[in-house]
Amino acid sequence: MVRYAAEAADAEKSCKTRGSYLRVHYKNTRETVKTVRGMHLHRAKKFLENVQEKKEIVPFPRHMGDVGRKAQCKQWGHPQGRWPKKSAVFVLGLLKNAEANAELKGLDTDSLIIRHAQVNRAPRMRRRTFRAHGRIGPYQSAPCHIEFILEESDTVVARPEEDGEAAPKKISKKKLAKQNRTN
Repeated sequence: MVRYAAEAADAEKSCKTRGSYLRVHYKNTRETVKTVRGMHLHRAKKFLENVQEKKEIVPFPRHMGDVGRKAQCKQWGHPQGRWPKKSAVFVLGLLKNAEANAELKGLDTDSLIIRHAQVNRAPRMRRRTFRAHGRIGPYQSAPCHIEFILEESDTVVARPEEDGEAAPKKISKKKLAKQNRTN
């Protein structure tokens, strides 16, 4: 049995998935997984599909050296981001696996939330590249381990009932002054 870094609060209402020694860049995958952590399963899957099509962006708050600033990052409150396609493909595959595990356990896949998501560095894979003057340099890849724990959410937020007397709409000082001038 594989050990996870965290345990689910309720084992009957949760499902797990993990990938080990995945040949996908650690830094890109870390930022991708951090972005989907806390999302509902279907929203996370849609987000990762949008990342592959460059419709939504993954913000890069930690590993941001030489990462360009993008306008799509405004929604995340951080100026730098990328569209790590390969990381999105691997994470999407793991989320689909988690969804299949949830269906096998009889959980409601519409109410699954990503409670735990973690990426760890795996041992580097080593190759070599040939340099000038007969020297040889390292040519390494940075694979990673990814794990997810999804839980069924119990709370359903209901829409507030429409009463006759709703809260008054706030009006800015500028708009209020304009109304006073016209009246």
